[in-house]
Order: sequence, then structure tokens, then C-alpha cells
Amino acid sequence: MATLQDVLSARTREAAPELVDQPSQVEVHSAAAAARLAVRCHACGHQCRIPDGAVGVCKVRFNRGGRLFVPWGYVGGVQCDPVEKKPFFHVYPGALAYSFGMLGCDLHCSYCQNWVTSQALRDPHAGAPPRDTTPTSLVQDALRQGAKLVVSTYNEPLITVEWATAIFQEARAHGLATAFVSNGNGTPRVLEYLRPHIDAYKVDLKSFDDRHYRELGGRLQPILDTISWLHGAGVWVEIVTLLVPGFNDSEAEVTGLTRFIASVSPDIPWHVTAFHQDYKMTDPANTTPPMLIRAAGIARAAGLRYVYAGNQPGRVGALEHTHCAGCGDRLISRHGYFIQDYRLQPDGSCPRCSQKVPGIWSPRFEGQRTASPYLPHDRTRLSVI
Repeated sequence: MATLQDVLSARTREAAPELVDQPSQVEVHSAAAAARLAVRCHACGHQCRIPDGAVGVCKVRFNRGGRLFVPWGYVGGVQCDPVEKKPFFHVYPGALAYSFGMLGCDLHCSYCQNWVTSQALRDPHAGAPPRDTTPTSLVQDALRQGAKLVVSTYNEPLITVEWATAIFQEARAHGLATAFVSNGNGTPRVLEYLRPHIDAYKVDLKSFDDRHYRELGGRLQPILDTISWLHGAGVWVEIVTLLVPGFNDSEAEVTGLTRFIASVSPDIPWHVTAFHQDYKMTDPANTTPPMLIRAAGIARAAGLRYVYAGNQPGRVGALEHTHCAGCGDRLISRHGYFIQDYRLQPDGSCPRCSQKVPGIWSPRFEGQRTASPYLPHDRTRLSVI
């Protein structure tokens, strides 16, 4: 019986040449044939050197005969979500985000809330059934559902970036915006490859302590570099931090994290969200609204202008709403994913003081598409592999 690895290995294409160093470019320390055919992958911050017959840290990019093969032609999850769920609060409020993902991740967070897709190649208890599809099919479904943007999410999109960009090219040809929901463990090469095809990027900044990142299977610096690179390249960036008691919630760490974001730009929205016991992390208590409010206060003191608290609708005061950084007027009122009031001018400015609010806005509020996630109507048309 074919394993999941076998099934996915048959649904691949060669990597984008921009993202791989071929065997002649890779430093060789062994005379073995596998070493002579090793390649270097640049899709994520691990930049794995992959011998012939081996896979990268992500478990989905692999070397066959000195050629790097990458995921293609399937989805492990697809769903229509409010864009606020991503979370994006400064990108087309009230719009519908057509969200898709593949399988695999370059990290192994013990509290992952998408573990059934992200850890499918590591954990025998994980695994969402992959479904064959094409970029055209997905984009046509997004249009039928009335989506405003198409988002690569659920697994780590950097490790499946070739597939995502093929979908994004199709989406943009039909007037849709595009976005990543990602851990941000990038490289300059993968970001350069992605840049022409993307409008917005949500980075999950999990900690400001490199030791914590190593517990999750990564390093802090590539994530910080990604945030700086994206902002400098003009990609709209929002950042979320899942506040985990006893892991990343100390005053010193939250201060350092939010000061870093403010040093890149005080206009980058920061979302601090509530941890709940999930997957393999069942020891810490769940995050409470007062904990989120405290972290938000630290972020304000660090200089951030747009600070939000999530996962606790109606329990975090004004931290669900968007206020003008100039005069303080409330411009967008929310309860969870629901837009209660929208007062931005067509150019994204405050009607009271005319200060512009940074983000990606429509000339007018186009209404609330949905206040809760729902599956695409024709999801069952995608055949289970």
C-alpha cells in the first residue's frame, strides 16, 4: 500500500531554478555518489543541503538524481474565510479570503493549530486527505464564492512556493489579490521569487528568543530578516504572535519583540492572540483576556500604532477596533470577524483629520461577506487522492 510520502512524491515538479543550487554549485566533502549529486534548497531559512535520495527538513522537497522536486497539483485543505481570520485587519475588511494549503512544514511547533496539514509527514496521527486540482480550478472556485483574495495558508507556504505562485498568477489575471500566511522563515532568494506575485504577507512571529525558536525547529534571525525584507520591498505586512503563558509572554520578551517591529515600521499591525491547549502542548493554562491586554499595552509603549488582540471577541475592550493614529477616532469597529462599522474614506484616510491609515483598502466598503468560515460549495468536486 502506498504511503502518504509515495502519494505526494508523485505529485511534484522540478523546483524553480532560482531556488536551488545544482550539484556543481554545492560544496562537496564526500566522494559518495549521493554527495556528488547534492543540491542546496533556498525555499526556507534552513537552506538544506540535500543529498541524492534525501528530503529536506520540510519533508516535501526532495532530491532525485541531482534534481530538486517540489510539491505540485494538489491541496490538503481549502476553505473560504473572513480575511480577518488570517488575521489581516488592514486588507479589504469584510472581504472573503479563499484559503488553500498543501502538506508539510519546516518547523514542528508543539502547539500547532494546523497540525493535521503541517505535520502530516512527521506525525502518523496527522494527515488531511490531499485532493488533485489545478490553479485554474481553484481560482474559478474562488471567483464563484465571491472571494476578494486568494491566500496560501494551513501548511507553511514557503516550502510549496512554486505551487502558490502558479495559483497567484492565475488569481491576479482575474483581478484577485494574493497573500501568504506564513511562519516567515524565508530567504532573500525565495522572497525575490515570490515578490512579483504577492500583495500581503502575514508573519507569525512566535518569539523573540532564539532558544525558543530552536525548540520549534528554527532560528529567530531568518524571521526577523523576512519581516524587514518584506516591508522594504513594499509588501503589506501584518504580524501575529500567539501569546503562550510561560513560553513567550514575559515583559522583557514582549518588549523586545514589539520594539523590533516598531523599528521596522510603527505602522505594521501587530496581533497578539490567545493560546489554547492544542496538539502536543497541554501544560500551560490558556491565555486570558487580561494577558492579551497587558501585552498590547507593552506594544503601545514600544511605539506600535496599530495593536490588536484576537481570539477573544468582546473581551478585549477596544483592541478589536481600528483607530486613527492621528486623532484617535474609531474608524473600523469589529466583533470577532464581523465588521460592525466602517468609516474610512475612499483613499483610506480618517474622515475627521484626513490622516491616512496604512493598508490595502477598497474605494468603498463592499460589505460583510461572511462572519464565520465556510467550505467552498464545490469542495467535493476535488477528487481525494
